[in-house]
Amino acid sequence: MSANYDVIVVGGGIAGFSAALYAARQRLKTLVIAKDIGGQLNMTTAVENYPAIMKISGPELVARVHQQAERFGAEVIFDEVIDVQKDGNIFRVKTYGGDEYTSLAVILAFGKTPKELGVPGEAKFKNKGVSYCTICDAPFFKGQDVALVSWGDLAREPVTILSSVANKFYWIFPGDKPIYDDEFLSTALGAGKAVLVPNSEVVEIRGTNKVESVVVRNRKTGELQELKVAAIFVEIGYVTKTDFVKHLVDLNERGEIIADWEGRTKTPGLFAAGDVIQYPYKQAVIAAAQGVAAALSATAYVMGLKGKKVVSLTDWRAEKV
Repeated sequence: MSANYDVIVVGGGIAGFSAALYAARQRLKTLVIAKDIGGQLNMTTAVENYPAIMKISGPELVARVHQQAERFGAEVIFDEVIDVQKDGNIFRVKTYGGDEYTSLAVILAFGKTPKELGVPGEAKFKNKGVSYCTICDAPFFKGQDVALVSWGDLAREPVTILSSVANKFYWIFPGDKPIYDDEFLSTALGAGKAVLVPNSEVVEIRGTNKVESVVVRNRKTGELQELKVAAIFVEIGYVTKTDFVKHLVDLNERGEIIADWEGRTKTPGLFAAGDVIQYPYKQAVIAAAQGVAAALSATAYVMGLKGKKVVSLTDWRAEKV
């Protein structure tokens, strides 16, 4: 049985797209399945310690590598991987959207997974108006009323995006203020798109075939209100979610995947990189390097399955002087 892809990369952060860039550049047929773009770097407004770049925002850094990966032919789809199985030399990767993809190798680079609200209707309407990536999905709801659950620095990017895309958005947050940066808050409110919903939490998401409204409870008064919206964007941080691959990898006490310095896990053909592995230093440049190492290891593995030997993989060539 043949596979749809040479390698599937699970995750859309700096590790995932760095892996995709190198795999695609080695002419492997590469697919990236990402729940969002940027991962934890979406929380970083300024990166000043990435080699050769004086200063850049986290989202922009990942966006550049994303563009590079696509330039070399990597395909990207937005969905959530819920199961990975190995059948002989073929990996079967299933998504929440109901699709299945096959590959010769898989690179797990999903870092920490976006936190969910855990309320009725959330699971039912994933990819049907429930989104954990504003930058990915906001354009689909241009000119419509939507909801945003986010606060603190995490809210900066989604608020900026929705201020230019939505007709209006209900900004739902648990405290008195959504962010303690008065200048940013003033700018956001000045755009005339944000409707503040303070001291509140979402308790239900309603609809028929897609999101049609959200039910919000005031944490102080207990009062409920139903907000008519076409989508809800949830940007409240990240957690480690590795249960769906625990049958294929070893995990440490924190639920992180055990991988060696070449990105190999205990399952041949299954590699891992970035914040999801046990390496203690969670830095963008390290995650990128781990993604590259995993991609080069995956390339050698795939070429081996195809009967081709990879002796050395470099990005420079010796020149006679």
